[in-house]
Amino acid sequence: MPIALGNQVPNDTSENKLQNTCCHCGEDIGGVQIFIDKKAFCCQGCKMVYEILNANDLANYYQIEQQAGISLKGLKRERYTWLEDEEIVSKLIDFQDDKITKVTFLLPQIHCASCIWLLENLYKLNDGILHSKVNFLKKEAYLTFDNQKVNLRKTVELLALIGYPPSINLNNLEESQKAKATDRTFQYQLGIAGFAFGNIMLLSFPEYLGLADVVFQKWFGYLNLLIALPVLLYSGRDYLQSAWYGLRQSDLNIDVPISLGILTLFGRSAFEVLTHTGAGYFDSLAGLIFFLLIGKWFQQQTYHRLSFERDYKSYFPIAAAVKRNGIEQSVTLNNLNIGDTVIIRHKELIPADGILLRGNARIDYSFVTGESDPVRKTIGDKIFAGGRQVANVIEVTLTKKVSQSYLTQLWNEDAFQKEDSPNASRLANKVGKRFTYFILFIAFATLFYWLPHDTGLAVNAFTAVLIIACPCAVALSIPFTFGNAIRLLAKQNFYLKNTQVIENLSKVDTIIFDKTGTITDASKTDIHYQGEALSDAEKVAIRSLVQQSAHPVSRQIDAYFGKYDIVEVVDFEEITGQGIRGFAKGFFIQIERHKTGTSLQINGNQKGVFTLQNSYRTGLSELISSWRDHYQLYLLSGDNDRERAHLESDFEASNLHFQQSPKDKLEFIQQLQAQGKNVLMLGDGLNDAGALRQSDVGIVIAENTNNFTPACDAVVDAKQFAQLNKFIAFAKGNVKLVYFAYLLAFIYNIIGLSFAVQGLLSPVIAAILMPLSSVTIVAFGVLGSGWLGVRGNKK
Repeated sequence: MPIALGNQVPNDTSENKLQNTCCHCGEDIGGVQIFIDKKAFCCQGCKMVYEILNANDLANYYQIEQQAGISLKGLKRERYTWLEDEEIVSKLIDFQDDKITKVTFLLPQIHCASCIWLLENLYKLNDGILHSKVNFLKKEAYLTFDNQKVNLRKTVELLALIGYPPSINLNNLEESQKAKATDRTFQYQLGIAGFAFGNIMLLSFPEYLGLADVVFQKWFGYLNLLIALPVLLYSGRDYLQSAWYGLRQSDLNIDVPISLGILTLFGRSAFEVLTHTGAGYFDSLAGLIFFLLIGKWFQQQTYHRLSFERDYKSYFPIAAAVKRNGIEQSVTLNNLNIGDTVIIRHKELIPADGILLRGNARIDYSFVTGESDPVRKTIGDKIFAGGRQVANVIEVTLTKKVSQSYLTQLWNEDAFQKEDSPNASRLANKVGKRFTYFILFIAFATLFYWLPHDTGLAVNAFTAVLIIACPCAVALSIPFTFGNAIRLLAKQNFYLKNTQVIENLSKVDTIIFDKTGTITDASKTDIHYQGEALSDAEKVAIRSLVQQSAHPVSRQIDAYFGKYDIVEVVDFEEITGQGIRGFAKGFFIQIERHKTGTSLQINGNQKGVFTLQNSYRTGLSELISSWRDHYQLYLLSGDNDRERAHLESDFEASNLHFQQSPKDKLEFIQQLQAQGKNVLMLGDGLNDAGALRQSDVGIVIAENTNNFTPACDAVVDAKQFAQLNKFIAFAKGNVKLVYFAYLLAFIYNIIGLSFAVQGLLSPVIAAILMPLSSVTIVAFGVLGSGWLGVRGNKK
């Protein structure tokens, strides 16, 4: 529906006309006289946004956080006609088909919960917006819109209209890395707090030494009050707003006791200065906020560094087949360039946007859109990253470089998440909710105990208790410890979807192996053909057919007939777990799984059988030996049991299962989970996507192939196969680090509170110790996981 304008304002939000700040953005209205039903605005732009939100039932925007909007005063209404240029649009969007478009925008104006709420409710302003999701830390919004109702220009104009014009750098559209937000609010808050802290201490110095006379003490007190005001209202604003938002939502977050301590210090200090009964505690107030912001700065810098390395410096350990000078080469994702011609086989992922150069494409975009119906594309059509080819082999010329952050974003869509909530995360949630209640109880008990004896001591002790108590280990341990662990594992070519996978890995008690492509090494496997002699024309047809498939057996047969040409294949079909078929050079070729190997039929006649002499991965026996006493081990294979005798040396005979279809594998895992088992599945991602998705942790083994599947939780380079035991041990060690951090936090809080309740700890010392504890926990997690990684590599 189109945006509706109106003047209807809910009665419960009516305000006095005498207000001097804008109802929308909070700026001073000055001499401007713009009102709607007793609501004042600083400009016509803010008034218009207010009308739009109220007319479309979005007045809750102002209920979440008051005056949360962006000021539109002096903002020129940009005409986005250039966003109708197809070349520019093609460089900005992430995905587009006949129905929808997906795009990512950088919105530097995002600053609070109201921003998130409004941006995730854009569909109420225009029903052409189908979905919107905000990444608060990156200040990015991911939008999906209906092509029949809106276009990119109208979407951007809508965002600009409500005060969130996207940051689009036309000179840098080719870069895969989005421009960073330039919002310097935090730096200004930190700078003002530091400036005020130093100057208030300077003005208070005579007071410290007892040298100030009454007149100087009074005027210095007024100066300190004036200097402290911007510290309270600007530098400490985020804490106060967060606490207020939490209280409005009936949630006592950690910012509630911090804000209560800040307001207590300011209120007590202002009272003493204005009544001339003391110098107040403005130095403690400024120091408190300054050191809190220092701790926050350290956390942000560490987090962004970890996030940057994950998104832009480490890549999925998978490769794509690239045609260069007529020769097919395997190239890792980070080495793919614009202009490269990529060969995409059946069920392989399209790693980056490109143009279809050869072949008939049927693209499954369920990874991107959730819709599994394949989309047909013809030569010259644009193809988007994240799609999966489900027909013959195609060739695509890349028009963009691989965006690791975009693929990671798709991988973490809600549709591919596990439902279980890990133990450490559950503990963090429980402790976080109860901690604030406990601290408030202790703080008020301390206040009422000391009030009859010493008011100043009571205020100091009350504030110190509120500030010194820190649940930071609960809030920071998981993102920083596990975030660093993910970064370190990525450097070892073991790429995890998210931090939850680390916790799930630590709970695994059962491990299931696929065989072909998982524990077998395709580069060392020999293949033999037994049967009727084949003509050159038949060999050309066979090679042309297997060229379409990415399955390890198909790749082996392709190499076996490598000297023969490739011709067009018609009606290609791959039946998961069964085989492939199609017409080539006038022959109908069927290559299917058989009890004695892989059977070959031409025009319905059995011609022969391909048998593989498998070579198992280096370190397999040692890996299984290291796991045998700690896990239940199973092998589920779609192949025949010809190699059972060899595998019984590593697995228990009863745990070897052959001739297993993809459905059989999935049901086997479900049976184990019904018994309370936590299952890790190791597969190649081709015929076992269902089993990988069903398992508690699904890991794909990648061997110079494009076999990434969103159903998995991790991708590991085949060269690191023998290190999997170390990787899982590393994951368990990081979970222990988190619990140890919880213990450290408990000890810290007990010691800190014991001093604070006795009035032996001043608020400013508490303000130093509180962020220092945060820094300690962050450093403990990052350095501890780093030490575990170094120790693991030495074993």
